[in-house]
Amino acid sequence: MEEVHKMYADKNIQLLELERIYGKISPFELKNKLISLAKDQKVKSAHALLDAGRGNPNWIATSPREAFFAFGQFALEESRRIWNEENLGGMPEKQNIHIRFYNYIETHKTCLGIDMLKKFIDYGINSQGFNAEDWIYELTDGIIGDNYPDPNRMLIHVEKIVTKYLSKEIYHLQELNSKFKLFAVEGATAAICYIFDSLIVNELLKKGDKVAIMTPIFTPYLEIPIIPRYNFELVRIMASEDPEEGSSPWQYPKSELKKLGDKTIKALFLVNPSNPPSEAMKPDSIKYLIETIKDSNPNLMIISDDVYGSFPDSFNSIVSALPYNCIGVYSFSKYFGVTGWRLGTIAIHENNVFDKLLKELPEDKKSTIKKRYESISTDPMEINFIDRIAADSRQVALHHTAGLSTPQQVQMAFFAIFSLLDTKNEYKNLIKNICKRRKRLLFKSLEINIPEDPYDASYYAEFDLLKWANTHYGKSFGDYLDMNYKPIDILFKLAEKSSIVLLGGSGFYASKWSVRISLANLNDSAYSKIGNVLHHILQEYKDTWENNK
Repeated sequence: MEEVHKMYADKNIQLLELERIYGKISPFELKNKLISLAKDQKVKSAHALLDAGRGNPNWIATSPREAFFAFGQFALEESRRIWNEENLGGMPEKQNIHIRFYNYIETHKTCLGIDMLKKFIDYGINSQGFNAEDWIYELTDGIIGDNYPDPNRMLIHVEKIVTKYLSKEIYHLQELNSKFKLFAVEGATAAICYIFDSLIVNELLKKGDKVAIMTPIFTPYLEIPIIPRYNFELVRIMASEDPEEGSSPWQYPKSELKKLGDKTIKALFLVNPSNPPSEAMKPDSIKYLIETIKDSNPNLMIISDDVYGSFPDSFNSIVSALPYNCIGVYSFSKYFGVTGWRLGTIAIHENNVFDKLLKELPEDKKSTIKKRYESISTDPMEINFIDRIAADSRQVALHHTAGLSTPQQVQMAFFAIFSLLDTKNEYKNLIKNICKRRKRLLFKSLEINIPEDPYDASYYAEFDLLKWANTHYGKSFGDYLDMNYKPIDILFKLAEKSSIVLLGGSGFYASKWSVRISLANLNDSAYSKIGNVLHHILQEYKDTWENNK
């Protein structure tokens, strides 16, 4: 009996602790505490831990990896050809490397990944017009990783390949190659940090400035602006979860977009498709946003995170619609199952508002900034903004060591070419269908209909528990639930009883009772289970309500 009392006491202490911190710390930090609770439950029962709070997928793109590892073997052979002494090799040699590569292909035809590797290399030569020796040497030296990135912003051929990929996959611009510059970075996370820092040190934003954020949104975009270093004034552009008849959910009403006409708003941050609603902006929303900016706030700086742009059937990037005002952020992590590689890019159009605003700074600010960059250029004020981001990423003084590691850049190029060669979108359709299927399983178990929506990325599900309760059990029960319980109570029950971990939506500036469910990282059957358990838990609350009437 004493043990039973202790068990309940421990449980209550855990719940009280979670209640104390809920909504005060990042949902990702709260998730770790829920995982600990769920793991304890896993030990005590047969339940498998189902962490649907993670964003990384449970699939990987295999062919580009096979080609990468096959190419690594060729590169090692090249190193040993130069110097082979016990565990030492030499630095690859450029002269005639293309001849040696194709000879290697002929003598290793049965090796895993060789056929795909040849297609990747041929694509650069035949489709992009690369000099064979230059192209293969850049990749060989890159995968060996024996030199600092040069250029440090991005390897020359890799930049062209990745730009072509972004043109096809995200921005849908045929002329992108000659108009955009890229900076290869350690995923979208690094991109966010670098951009925030460079905006500050280059006086394009100053502490206390007003910035707009389109919500709901990935939590760091809410957290970073309010840390003391920045302390920005936040203006929220809120998507409508319950639109008017005939409208789509999670789009931005004109009344919200109109806020961006305020010239005191210096920058706009958005994720498109959104995280967690997983909904892409529709053309009419983008059209009104563009009109508002051009008419009323033409100097607005926009940072558009398009990480999930590969997943909807229809997608329009703000970057392609308004390239002058935009920085594009992209990560390979989700689409290719490569979160551990940390592969991402920052893209800025050659003609952009950031460079314009730098030139228009007052002379006293220019003087300060000039000192920051004078060690890397005799004419610091001519350094464009994207090259400043690259320099700032290493505190300028270490500019010569800046840039994403070269093996990472080679893997990035191979992912990009893999997609470019997939003219029938076979891989894309496979990935999209996985997410859509899992959403159907989740919503079927919750008895929710899913309307056809080509702008739905289906990477996450944003689900409001209170609205579900109102719909299924009536408003009286919904009022009871809202008055007597908190969302953390349900998150706690999920972890404690069933080892299921979800994230609360409020940390993303979604509704109080919403939860975020990743549709990418668990096996199909898990989503039926999550839906059934949620259904069961809310039924228990309903039964308690009925019994206490």
